[in-house]
Amino acid sequence: MSEKIVQTAGRDSLGEFAPMFAHLNDDVLFGEVWNDNAVNVKTRCIITVVSLMASGITDSSLVYHLENAKKHGVSKKEIAAIITHVAMYTGWPKGWAVFRMAKDVWGSDVEAQGEKEQYQESILFPVGEPNDAFAEYFTGQSYLAPVSTEQVPVFNVTFEPGCRNNWHIHKAKSGGGQILLCIGGRGYYQEWGKDAVEMTPGSVINIPANVKHWHGAAPDSWFSHLAIEVSGEEAGNEWLEPVSDEEYGKLD
Repeated sequence: MSEKIVQTAGRDSLGEFAPMFAHLNDDVLFGEVWNDNAVNVKTRCIITVVSLMASGITDSSLVYHLENAKKHGVSKKEIAAIITHVAMYTGWPKGWAVFRMAKDVWGSDVEAQGEKEQYQESILFPVGEPNDAFAEYFTGQSYLAPVSTEQVPVFNVTFEPGCRNNWHIHKAKSGGGQILLCIGGRGYYQEWGKDAVEMTPGSVINIPANVKHWHGAAPDSWFSHLAIEVSGEEAGNEWLEPVSDEEYGKLD
C-alpha cells in the first residue's frame, strides 16, 4: 500500500483567512483526490506538472510539484521527455521556463550508469540488495527486496541476465506452493519433464507443492517477479542441483 498523502499547506497559510479554501485544499484535493488509488501517485505527479505547465504556471507551486514528482520516482530522463513532449503542444517558451526549474530539482542527480540502476527505473518495486543469503542456490547474481513481511510474505526477486535458481521443490504435507507474478524483464519457469514457459510482465505462474522446478532470467534480459508463498502444513524448500548450461542453453 502506498504512503498516505497528508497536506497542511492550506491551513498553515490560509487557515484563519480562508478556512473553506484551506479545507478544500488539504482535505479534498490532497486528502481525497490525491489518495484515490485509481491512479498511482507517480502518474498523478506527472499529470499535475503537465497541467500547470499547460496553464503557464511557473511559480513555487510548480516547483513543489516537480519536487513531488522526483520524490515519487520520476527520473531526470523521464521529466526531460515529459517537458519536451508537452512543449510541442503548449508552446516552446513554456518548455524553457519549466526546464529551468526542473534543472534545479534534478540538477544534482547523477544519471544512472549501471545496468541495475537503468533496470530499476523500468519497474515499480525495488530491486533490493544482493541475495547473498541464498547465493549458493543461484547461478549468477540475484537480488531480493521484501514487499510484505506481514500476513502473506511477498518478495521481489530480480535476476541479472542469465541468472537462474537451482531446481527446487516447495514441499508441503498439504497446501503450500508458490505464486510468481512477473513485474519486469523477461524470464522462464520450468517444471521437471516439461517445456520452459516464458514470463513477461503480467505473467502469473502457480507452482503446486511438491513439484520440481526452476525459474530465472532469459540470457539477454533482466527479470523480476514477485514471489508469494502459499501457506501449508509442514512446508519448506528443498534445494536441488543447478540448472546446467546445456539445459539453459536450449531456451533461446
